Amino acid sequence: MKKAASASRKRQRTTSAYPRKGERLLQKRGVKPKVMEWELRLYVAGNTPNSITAFSNLQEICEEHMGGRYHIEIIDLFENPQLARGDQIIAVPTLVRRLPTPIKKIIGDLSNTERVLVGLDLKPARSFAATR
Repeated sequence: MKKAASASRKRQRTTSAYPRKGERLLQKRGVKPKVMEWELRLYVAGNTPNSITAFSNLQEICEEHMGGRYHIEIIDLFENPQLARGDQIIAVPTLVRRLPTPIKKIIGDLSNTERVLVGLDLKPARSFAATR
């Protein structure tokens, strides 16, 4: 049991907020590391309750977990249905994370915050073994 606890502590230390070796080198040279910017598209169908809820939930999640480093683009498919083809949208509301790569899609009103955080890679997914 003690080995498992020490192993998890080691993992926590390696994923800390301290700069990595390459970032420290850039800082020494006076180069600021790039701040990750999130580019999100929310596809909606008019002013429906699901669309409004999805946008509201997305704003809350972004403010709480992305600290102002995001850009949300709302695309109303009633006004521009041809835009659905580009991101292969089959249901609305759908959130598409364009940046950082890879592209990810989340369908629904985004009310399940934990699922949205996992889908956006802001929180690690719980393993099946951990849920038992």
